[in-house]
Amino acid sequence: MGAADLESMYRRWLSEVWGHGSTDVAGELIAEDVIDHNPYPGQPPGLDGHNWAVAMVRRAFPDLRFTDDVVVSDGQLVAGRWTMTGTNTGTFDLFGLPPTGRPVTMTGQEIFRARDGKFAEVWHQEDVPGMLRQLGLEPPPAIMRLAARRSARRYRRQQHPTRVRP
Repeated sequence: MGAADLESMYRRWLSEVWGHGSTDVAGELIAEDVIDHNPYPGQPPGLDGHNWAVAMVRRAFPDLRFTDDVVVSDGQLVAGRWTMTGTNTGTFDLFGLPPTGRPVTMTGQEIFRARDGKFAEVWHQEDVPGMLRQLGLEPPPAIMRLAARRSARRYRRQQHPTRVRP
């Protein structure tokens, strides 16, 4: 698969799947056993987990829109950065938060690895703390520190899987 094909797939994923909530298109673009290296808490594995995440975010922000800011590919990997806008008029299940009615602008990025014409692996990062600030729901610093520690431990385990830790 060529770089231009992957860039087109990414733009379609962003527009049709996230922008419009089309799980049919997700099934065309995402492998059933896709590996998400940064799943949300409680997210199921694979394509089902991907579609769960899309539905959760779209419930919280039913009017969300995405702009692809940068998309690049080498033919195996595709990376993209986007800007999302939306209004929080639905419940945000991930945080157990009622709607605030406030608009948000959030950025994020992904790197996808393709296999057999579908996205098989993804790494992603979203500016969730910035979004929460815009909603007036600044996360408690202790929770953010705990999340950072867990992330650092996970990274160390991945980098040194045979090392024994106390």
